[in-house]
Amino acid sequence: MRIEVVNLGKKIQQRRELLGLLQAQLAALSGVSTRTIQLVEQGKGNPSLQTLIRLIDPLGLRIDLLLKHPVNTEQ
Repeated sequence: MRIEVVNLGKKIQQRRELLGLLQAQLAALSGVSTRTIQLVEQGKGNPSLQTLIRLIDPLGLRIDLLLKHPVNTEQ
């Protein structure tokens, strides 16, 4: 099974924006660099599991749900 990193990044970005956080704020909360967050949200990053967990924890996301459901990209 292949995980779509783009969908993963979109979910993280959507949740961050829903919470009203800037990337820099998420970086401060998670200990992950702003550049890494940018890459992940753009679907260009390939975060380790540890990095992913550090990113989603302050967002209140669960890894199992994050990987389970596709994001709706149709507008």
